[in-house]
Amino acid sequence: MGISHCSNNVHTAAMTTEVFHPDLRRTARFLPRAAVGPRSLPLVRALTKVLPDRHTGVEVHRLETGGSARIFRPEGQDTLGPGLLWIHGGGYVIGRAQFDDRLCRRFSRELGATVISVDYRLAPEHPYPAALDDCYAALTMLADMPGVDAARLAIGGASAGGGLAAALAQRAHDLGAVEPIFQLLVYPMLDDRPHVGRQDNYRLWNRDSNRFGWEAYRGGADPNVAVPARRDDLSGLPPAWIGVGALDLFHDEDVEYATRLERAGVSCVVDVVPGAFHGFDLVAPRAPISRRFFDIQCDRLRAALAATN
Repeated sequence: MGISHCSNNVHTAAMTTEVFHPDLRRTARFLPRAAVGPRSLPLVRALTKVLPDRHTGVEVHRLETGGSARIFRPEGQDTLGPGLLWIHGGGYVIGRAQFDDRLCRRFSRELGATVISVDYRLAPEHPYPAALDDCYAALTMLADMPGVDAARLAIGGASAGGGLAAALAQRAHDLGAVEPIFQLLVYPMLDDRPHVGRQDNYRLWNRDSNRFGWEAYRGGADPNVAVPARRDDLSGLPPAWIGVGALDLFHDEDVEYATRLERAGVSCVVDVVPGAFHGFDLVAPRAPISRRFFDIQCDRLRAALAATN
């Protein structure tokens, strides 16, 4: 079974089946419905801190805003090449950029691109707009880097990182100093408003986790400003790709955001993975459906970054 592709009529992409994809059924049995909450946050963070950094030698730059950036350069490139800003997930409250080092190396190798991975400041200690400020600082760094064609920049991220990528596209459009040409939104966390359930068979991220993550991230900020899905005018944003599992809590809000982008005149392609839960490609990276999902991302990025070449 493959991945469902929708573009012109994205709102029909809903997949109501509650059957896990054959490649993911065994993994799904052992996964929790939620990864983090207010009580488990200290423990989850403590566990991530003791995990070894297996990717030593990565070039790391401190950002003036307070975060940091991990840089991956393509080998043997002596001409201007594209750039990708990548933003890790974790519900705005957990996660470390180093966990995506392998993924960023793969992006750099496959695309011949310089990749910057943002280690942004986490909520609730650093609520909005701290993480977004870090991401924008990293984007401007990428645009100014030697060997990077500032006219061929993409931004992308997964889960909360996808939400930050969407918000970053909006900020970059408003400021006009750096203009990404594509946004890659991997099961993005876009909307803080309550979910009315199609089903409760979620894995890794459910309604309770989502409520906690958004409350921590928003802090005292106006949700109409802090939450990307609440923005009224989506016109003028760069073209987008959204990939999401049919059994992901974010499925409906992602498809709705894609529909709104299309209505605003922004090209958006949606790929829905039947029977896939949130973060499936991270916990089962060797599954055929996960490999196909990554290949699709590379195909979309490659086409977008080559368009102006």
